Amino acid sequence: MPDGDPDARAPHPALGLNEAVHQKTRLALLTLLDEAGRADFTYLKRTLDLTDGNLGRHIDVLTTQGLVETTKEFIGRRPRTWVTITRHGEQALAAEMDVLATLVDRFRTNGTTTRDGS
Repeated sequence: MPDGDPDARAPHPALGLNEAVHQKTRLALLTLLDEAGRADFTYLKRTLDLTDGNLGRHIDVLTTQGLVETTKEFIGRRPRTWVTITRHGEQALAAEMDVLATLVDRFRTNGTTTRDGS
């Protein structure tokens, strides 16, 4: 146990992880969308190796949280769904990456390498 009063310590940084963002597939979706700005459903499905239903469910979660928006258009008679990261999504992703960076820094400073002597 670390020195000092446990009640006086700041909360652990991992408590700052956003459950909607942190889930592996949703984090990958937001990262892809942050890089591309927007992407179509088929590209996301293929890139992340997901089924239609699985991808659709993750997009629904992100949409409900205001992190992405979807638009539909028709090319000829074929529908095409586009997914775009929102400003709120960009901010949530940046906050998540900041927490992850803090955790990585803590691990490198205090992690297993200092405990096992390597």
